[in-house]
Amino acid sequence: MGTIRKTITLTDKQDQWIKTQIAAGEFTNDSEYIRDLVRRDQEQNAQYMALKQAIQEGLDSGVSNKTISEIWEEAEQRSKNRRG
Repeated sequence: MGTIRKTITLTDKQDQWIKTQIAAGEFTNDSEYIRDLVRRDQEQNAQYMALKQAIQEGLDSGVSNKTISEIWEEAEQRSKNRRG
């Protein structure tokens, strides 16, 4: 995977925060910290998009004739099946 050099501008407070994270041993340099932020943002966006899709599927499925109790029972069963 190739790399691209970027120039960014930070406030003094932001720069100090990054330096504090590096000093605490969380990261070895500024670039590592920024790459970690981008990775976490990508993961969060993927989760958001999956949730958005699930909501749309729910809306598209229409109104259910099931009772609240039936819906809860099905949800609990799916949850148990996922846990193994």
